[in-house]
Amino acid sequence: MRVRLAISALILALSIAATSPCARSQVRAATGASTVANSAVRPPTEAEIRERREKLLANQHRNDEELSLYERIERHIDRTGGPNPQTIAERTYRVVPTGGGTLKILIENKGVAVTPGDYLRQLETWQDILEMMSNPENPKARAALAKYQKRERDRAQFVDAAEDAYLPKWLARETRNGRSCDVFELDPNPAFHPRTVLQEAFAHVVAKIWVDRDAVQIVRAEGHVMSDISFGGGILGKLYQGSLVSMEQQEVAPGVWLPVRYQYDFAGRKFIFPFSGHQLIEVSHYRRVGPPQQALALVRSELASGKAFSEDP
Repeated sequence: MRVRLAISALILALSIAATSPCARSQVRAATGASTVANSAVRPPTEAEIRERREKLLANQHRNDEELSLYERIERHIDRTGGPNPQTIAERTYRVVPTGGGTLKILIENKGVAVTPGDYLRQLETWQDILEMMSNPENPKARAALAKYQKRERDRAQFVDAAEDAYLPKWLARETRNGRSCDVFELDPNPAFHPRTVLQEAFAHVVAKIWVDRDAVQIVRAEGHVMSDISFGGGILGKLYQGSLVSMEQQEVAPGVWLPVRYQYDFAGRKFIFPFSGHQLIEVSHYRRVGPPQQALALVRSELASGKAFSEDP
């Protein structure tokens, strides 16, 4: 799980870095290069890149804030590796905000719905958490909120560091999911000096980013691990070369773009024990439920109704 979270944070950081000011010199270098899909398309100017970067940053911050107020349905499919993968686990969750993160409520396992009693107990757990988080005087609520806010600050610092860690290059203009996008390639900056263990991963990953031209939002991001990533000097473990991850986003409400698909294919070892992950996560049915007080009213209403779960309430 920590590996997936780290790589997902890295992909988001790369996406923001794709339109950073250091892209300006790279745009000139890319003009007319063999990687440009259509030589008739004019690459963005320095001023356009600067303006789009500022807008992309503002949009992404808004998306991040909104995500903490939305529930959604996530379908997790775990597979074997190789050219003919087999499904080994498939679960569907209702992922709900708590004010200090999220809670995954299992609604289906291998195509079989959970029993009404199990679902009810999970709803009651969500209600209990929301009641706690709705009380700012509760010591546990304060501690949970402080921990959540620290994670968000660390994530923001990681994203900011990517601006220096990568040298972006505009490649082409392509249509992705019906949207006209600017495509960027990001390569590690050899002059970057990491300040945290997680930032050290920048030197081992290259990425490709699609940015919607009209909305200035991330449509797709791909990350490729080009060399092994060591943790604790290799003693704690490694993430192996060849690991891949991708993320796709769509507009789920006016001006709000959130993830709709993740794919993880990675391998490595923790201490001396090998591990691998091949997972597809499909996200749908976003619904804004608001901060804990509003979400609490929602879950209380659901519990009072006694109705079975529906993806389209």
